[in-house]
Amino acid sequence: MELSAIHVYPVKSCAGLSVESWELGRTGLERDREWMVIDAEGTFLTQRELPAMACIRPELDGDGLRLSAPGMPELEVDAPGDSSGGRVACRVWGFRLQGVDQGEGAARWLGEYLSTPCRLVRVPPDFDRRVNPRRFEGEAYTALSDGYPLLLIGEASLAELNGRMARALPMNRFRPNLVVRGSDAYAEDGWRRIRVGRRGFAFTKPCERCAITTVDQATGRRGDDGEPLRTLAGYRRSPKGALFGVNLVHLDRGPIQVGDPVQVEAGE
Repeated sequence: MELSAIHVYPVKSCAGLSVESWELGRTGLERDREWMVIDAEGTFLTQRELPAMACIRPELDGDGLRLSAPGMPELEVDAPGDSSGGRVACRVWGFRLQGVDQGEGAARWLGEYLSTPCRLVRVPPDFDRRVNPRRFEGEAYTALSDGYPLLLIGEASLAELNGRMARALPMNRFRPNLVVRGSDAYAEDGWRRIRVGRRGFAFTKPCERCAITTVDQATGRRGDDGEPLRTLAGYRRSPKGALFGVNLVHLDRGPIQVGDPVQVEAGE
């Protein structure tokens, strides 16, 4: 087995970056979910409510960020990402934080494109968000993800799912961080410890999928056939939703790269 793809999502629920190699830092892949869009009450916004977020494409520019979207001028985000920026109360599910506001220019740009009042915030330098200790007893941290730093999916799992549907879907519908080639379909469900190259990872939970998987990541439009959730619900249902992919925490820091061997060190 080998690592076949790495995806980084600098802005939560916006388009991702496909990279050949990347660093694992304290909160997962460096710069992953470092920014997020919030509404007027400080609640995080995603493609669940605003499918068009899929078409906002971030680029990392040194320590800063550049955004583009169809019909919009390119945006350079100039607001500082350190303690000198203004703070705004916001939340990701039940986790509350004081995000670093990224300025009026970003707020206007996003508001115009998404047709709703919103702001862009960044992880503050003193950010500390521990992964649910009921899922992982050791110390593990994440940034602005839904709850865990990494999502892994096997290529064979997607191939098996696509074999059940009238229309095949690309892997980007499921927004993984790590993709593995060479495993059996859904083998990742049983992995408790794996090694990717020299880096270790631990299983926390299967990933319950939401309506974001029904959004075409190229067009920002939600499909009207309910797929892939309709098919997944027929054979991958759980009390909290249809399961596809697994959430992981990383046990080491340092680089990983496409082509790294993947070894299962502990399983069910």
